[in-house]
Amino acid sequence: MRATVIVTLKPSVLDPQGMTIQRNLDTAGISGVSDVRQGNYFEVEVGDDLPESERTALVERLAGEVLSNPVIENYRVVWE
Repeated sequence: MRATVIVTLKPSVLDPQGMTIQRNLDTAGISGVSDVRQGNYFEVEVGDDLPESERTALVERLAGEVLSNPVIENYRVVWE
């Protein structure tokens, strides 16, 4: 079973990479974008032999303790 974990900076955290991208959009001929925020994308394969509740708990723990920094980042898990 595959889970996708998307980690993004909390809205209150300054995002210099996103700001740089946004500043350069006009140069690229792209207009109408009011904000850009960067993040990380992880694909996690979990064994089908685990019960659903254990799979969910495992990926939630991985996302909350390893893949993200809870002080400055939020995450969300999407199951395929």
